[in-house]
Amino acid sequence: MGIAIAKRGLGLVYGGGGIGLMRELADGFLALPGGYGTLEEFCEVLTWGQLGLHRKPCGLLNVEGYFDRLLAQLDHFVAEGFLSRTNRTLVLTEAEPDGLLDAMMSYQSPVRERWIEKEET
Repeated sequence: MGIAIAKRGLGLVYGGGGIGLMRELADGFLALPGGYGTLEEFCEVLTWGQLGLHRKPCGLLNVEGYFDRLLAQLDHFVAEGFLSRTNRTLVLTEAEPDGLLDAMMSYQSPVRERWIEKEET
């Protein structure tokens, strides 16, 4: 991922560990395969996006299907009515770094007046 970022002349603000994601400095957020800390921090920035605290892209690099079950769980949240379809679109996912960067660079945050809204099925 670092090589793909550098080839585009983009900067990288490293988060995680004990230092967090430094939300103000970032133009977007991406997560690579990881454990509890990765999941917690990624969900935190998604929540911030849902609440309208930022309108930045949030992407998962789905290497060899690593996040497939998580993505299926998000779809289950939608099916059960606990996550709106609009908020489901906050998660971008691609298997290759360049594809994810393309998706993140072309991202348009969904327009929402409220962070929870009833949607037609």
